[in-house]
Amino acid sequence: MILLDKIKDFAQRYASPFEMAEDGIMGMNQRNVNYIGRYNKRSLYPLVDNKLLTKKIALKNNVKTPKLLGSIKNLPEVNADLDIIGDHTEFCIKPAHGSGGKGILVIKDKSKTTGNFIKTSGQEITEHELKRHITNILAGLFSLGGKPDIALIEELIHFDNVFSGYSYDGVPDTRVIVFQGFPIMCMMRLSTSASDGKANLHQGAVGVGICVRTGRAVRAVQHNEPISIHPDTDKVLAELRVPNWHEVLSLAASCYDMSGLGYIGTDIVLDRDKGPMLLELNARPGLAIQICNNAGLLPRLRLIEALTKKHRFTIEQRVCFSMQHFGVFKE
Repeated sequence: MILLDKIKDFAQRYASPFEMAEDGIMGMNQRNVNYIGRYNKRSLYPLVDNKLLTKKIALKNNVKTPKLLGSIKNLPEVNADLDIIGDHTEFCIKPAHGSGGKGILVIKDKSKTTGNFIKTSGQEITEHELKRHITNILAGLFSLGGKPDIALIEELIHFDNVFSGYSYDGVPDTRVIVFQGFPIMCMMRLSTSASDGKANLHQGAVGVGICVRTGRAVRAVQHNEPISIHPDTDKVLAELRVPNWHEVLSLAASCYDMSGLGYIGTDIVLDRDKGPMLLELNARPGLAIQICNNAGLLPRLRLIEALTKKHRFTIEQRVCFSMQHFGVFKE
């Protein structure tokens, strides 16, 4: 009887694969075979799996991205970290091959009394601890497959004040799925105390679906369950709206021309002084964005696939097409 109740509960909570297909929900196998495998050449993966290469091609293509202060590639260079940091009291250290936000260390200030570095949480770390973190990055502690890595030191992003209260102890970013140069689905990822200030949904961050036409919030979820307010700040999530929206979509669309990858996730942040900036690219973007938008990716993907002469579309034309066809709200 207990088992029967569990089966009934499962049936009520989760749709069957057939129901999901009817709703246009894309599954993992479809994504891997029909889109990632078909539209992403394996030879191009290093451009997005290596954040240093991503930054180089972004600079080459005039795509705005956080300034790189320097990189550390081997142990003898670790002692040069302070030379790279210089007078900067705000910076970010991250692994070039990291994933899921692992290994990212954000420093927001330096103590005038102790000389220690201060993390966004307020915790102080010594220069020795900073170097140990860099050494762990080089050893591959945070990299894909545990392979030796490179430590990148970047200028710190200051998120736009319009997002005050929407994120806890971290920088909110906008994930845009781009297919053959067309932005087809968007969400904002908002950090929480549960996610330890990281903008990763599987760690407990909040995902907010964003209307492609207007940049307005569609629906918010945490741990795949609908929510209406931020769990740490009580901010009403339905009121969220991304400014400079057309510029955000144009930046995302340009990443197709920059990378050559047909199916990618672009992560964009809004700096209060510099506007939209590319944070990183993902050649294997997750599927939770469908839950955030309460919509499936497949109908949008198939509409783009059916377009003739789409290779002749400019970035502006691709953005306008997406805003027209994939919007939820009207202005």
